[in-house]
Amino acid sequence: MTYEEFADTRLAPLLRYAVMLTGDPHQAQDLVQETMVRVQLNWRRVARADSPERYVRRMLTNQYVDWRRGSWMRRVLLRGEPDEALVAPVDHAQSAVDRDQIWSWLSRLPRRQRATLVLRYYEDLPDAEIADILGCAVGTVRSSISRALATLRAEYVEACS
Repeated sequence: MTYEEFADTRLAPLLRYAVMLTGDPHQAQDLVQETMVRVQLNWRRVARADSPERYVRRMLTNQYVDWRRGSWMRRVLLRGEPDEALVAPVDHAQSAVDRDQIWSWLSRLPRRQRATLVLRYYEDLPDAEIADILGCAVGTVRSSISRALATLRAEYVEACS
């Protein structure tokens, strides 16, 4: 597989993943662009990996965790397919406010904790693969997820009080 073939087939999924990490489509594009430049410069090493996609996802995740540019994620609305099992909310404004609040809570998490949540609940990856992507132990992944969820629960309880 050439770099061009890889980029043609995997760019859109990498961009979706980056949007979930950053919370901002424009920041996600910057993150993917910087990562893909590094991928192209190191393509021989990437192509030799057992799974080039996983290797690049790890590069992107590390780039996100280490990125030192200005402020990330300020405010973004999630858009997805409606769940048929859920009753559509009557108050659309309240629904937007709720999404903004969730993004606000997520933006306050440390980057590694946020990355573990995205990899687990958005990418639906098992602990071992998350640990491989983040370059840490499986126990570290589990504790990061646990801490992140505890923080989100505390934020939720505080907001409801």
